[in-house]
Amino acid sequence: MTLVPCLGQPNLPFLSPTFTCHLKPSFLLREIPEKVPKSIFTRRIGAIATMANVLLAREAVFGAKIANGFDFKMVAPDQTLEEAESGIRGHARALLEVKALIESNAWKDMQKALRKSSSLLKQDIYTIIQSKPGSQRPQLRKLYSNLFNTVTRLDYAARDNDATRVQEYYEKIAITLDDILSRT
Repeated sequence: MTLVPCLGQPNLPFLSPTFTCHLKPSFLLREIPEKVPKSIFTRRIGAIATMANVLLAREAVFGAKIANGFDFKMVAPDQTLEEAESGIRGHARALLEVKALIESNAWKDMQKALRKSSSLLKQDIYTIIQSKPGSQRPQLRKLYSNLFNTVTRLDYAARDNDATRVQEYYEKIAITLDDILSRT
């Protein structure tokens, strides 16, 4: 609704010239909109272009360390069986080295070290499992699953600052790792 000014009324003898306003009826406000010419760019194309720029810029801004979460890629694209076998012992040792951080109650540092070493170990073990004959795979997959479920539980226990559960899960990880390394 708009306010429309009226002209002053100087011909009235007893009143001084004033201006009055009244509301314009709503049916007069409805105007037929002009046709907008179609653009070659739609909102969908604009949104896709924006998201592509955001995703590409993310790598430039944040680098490879966006979050210190678990890395869920399973097999390194160029990782061979020999590389996995040579790296598995070192990555398993790195996973077990979080014991010093557990004893010092450095929970955040322990979580970061645990996540890093477990993701590398996960790649190595998965590559080795894929190279084994079909009859050995189910046992190794079960151990693999138990190991990394326990790693996740250890991570949650460290987040909750629960020293007894952390120690319990660490011992389970050590036993499972020994079992996996003896079979590979």
